[in-house]
Amino acid sequence: MLVLVENTNTFAALPHKLWTREECAVLERTGVLDQKGYELIEGELILKMGKNYPHMLALSVLTGWLYSVFGIVFVMPEPSIDLRPEDNPTSEPQPDVVVLNRSIRTISGRPRPEEVSLVAEVSDASISLDLNVKAGLYARAGIPEYWLVDVEGRRLVVHRRPSGGRYLDVSRYSEDEMAATLGAPEVSIRVGDLF
Repeated sequence: MLVLVENTNTFAALPHKLWTREECAVLERTGVLDQKGYELIEGELILKMGKNYPHMLALSVLTGWLYSVFGIVFVMPEPSIDLRPEDNPTSEPQPDVVVLNRSIRTISGRPRPEEVSLVAEVSDASISLDLNVKAGLYARAGIPEYWLVDVEGRRLVVHRRPSGGRYLDVSRYSEDEMAATLGAPEVSIRVGDLF
């Protein structure tokens, strides 16, 4: 008689390979890995999910609004960014959009944390990763503001005041509320207009 026993082990508990930026670059150069389809987060290669229509709509509206507020040379869609030195070897996040505190023309390579004033992620399937792991990475890097557009929850989660590896100020805005960035507090967007 065959008896099936529920496996209580999680994938994380199984032995697996943690990757570094350097190893991923070698895999990409040799053609083994198309890094555009993956994101390196704390040593894990995370498959970037295809963007559904609600995700693309929210990202387009958010990016367009940021362009109108800050100008095209201060907004970068989907760049790889650097983090604090301790996190850099095993993490290379690619946020949906980044606002720089100086012109793109003056930056060579990946934006460094001190060059970033806002990081934004549009999230649906990856919301737990974005709210927890990525928020921690961005806070440890000292990025002053992190916006998470929650497509399914139709809300905006704004993280500010990084300290001790976390954001001390986390505010949630519903569809009917207005939100503004630290970099342009006089210009706001109605959260519902993102969806």
